[in-house]
Amino acid sequence: MRRRKWAALFMTFALLITLFPAGKAADAAASWNLVWSDEFNGTSLNTADWTAEIGTGSSGWGNNELQYYTNRSQNLQVTGGNLVITAQKESYNGSSYTSARIKTQGKKSFTYGKIEARMKLPSGQGIWPAFWMLGSNIDTIGWPKSGEIDIMERVNNNAYVNGTVHWDANGHAEYGKVSGNLDFSQYHVYSVEWDAKYIRWYVDGSLFNEFYIENNTGNTEEFQKPFFLLLNLAVGGNWPGSPNASTAFPAQMLVDYVRVYQAASSASIVSGGVYTFASKASGKVMDVVDVSTAAGAKIHQWTNYTAANQQFRVDSTGDGYYKLTAVHSGKVLDVPNSSTATGVQLQQWNDNGTDAQRWRIVDAGGGYYKLISKVSGLAVDVSGSSTADGAAVQQWTDNGTDAQKWALTKVN
Repeated sequence: MRRRKWAALFMTFALLITLFPAGKAADAAASWNLVWSDEFNGTSLNTADWTAEIGTGSSGWGNNELQYYTNRSQNLQVTGGNLVITAQKESYNGSSYTSARIKTQGKKSFTYGKIEARMKLPSGQGIWPAFWMLGSNIDTIGWPKSGEIDIMERVNNNAYVNGTVHWDANGHAEYGKVSGNLDFSQYHVYSVEWDAKYIRWYVDGSLFNEFYIENNTGNTEEFQKPFFLLLNLAVGGNWPGSPNASTAFPAQMLVDYVRVYQAASSASIVSGGVYTFASKASGKVMDVVDVSTAAGAKIHQWTNYTAANQQFRVDSTGDGYYKLTAVHSGKVLDVPNSSTATGVQLQQWNDNGTDAQRWRIVDAGGGYYKLISKVSGLAVDVSGSSTADGAAVQQWTDNGTDAQKWALTKVN
């Protein structure tokens, strides 16, 4: 991966016209539901959600950065209600500086939503804090084809932060803008709001940048897929340059929280309506095995025979979630034992009102929806993207594949 940064941005006039259509008004504000957060209220990093990266990466993490990332308490702590990333000037494993970088890769990924962090940022020549996202498929297709969303970056003593995207348009492309001037002695909330049409950047709720991605305009298909989160404090590199005698060490980046919200379900879903759920990958529908009425009967996919065990009543629970009740049995779609593990096959169970029986229905575009478990944050998925009758319907990490997209057809 290479993250090329800019002092000045040059893009073709034609690309700008494509990506920023004249007269396009901002969409109405979404209604957001919190789907994941880390409040950093514990005493150590939550390694179920975050991984600390170690070392100098390739070519200084692609930017000729000078720090060595560690997971030592000198560089990475959760204390006093904050994640604290500390950059130090010290000789360590051949580097002259140390710091920390954490990511949710392979643990938490998201497609669309409001992603925000409340942070207090350091200043100084050569200091480079960042809150950003990378496409979850980076290990298979590389950068920039994976896409990158830089929610917030600040370099040196700049009075503002940058919000930028990187993508592949027959070669590396990027676009960014800067915020207004900020008081960096204080905490600020840095966020993006991202949907199938736009990515928009905010500081403390004030918009300072937007980027048009509807219908993959300008080769922006990267931004219709899952991304994971990163937080880091770099030292030096191509963009900020090296520290100098004026740079104060240690330098600290304080993160009060990271929160991810997603938009409330599409208004086209009718509470109380009866639907079939057909997999985009196979065309087959969710089905209760053997037309069973027993609690614990498993869910798989099967050819659509418009049978009662293939139909589910969708009822809003009033908090942005739904319960899905099998018409033939009166039992509801359920994650066994409220598991948060990937690969758990779903079942029907007696309606008990738990989060294991609550589902967020998210518009995935093209007439399809994702179903996200409230208890686990995982997506309803056809095992192995199978097209066969009897393939298990399970929960899995949200990866944007067709095996996790469902066509809802109202039958009553």
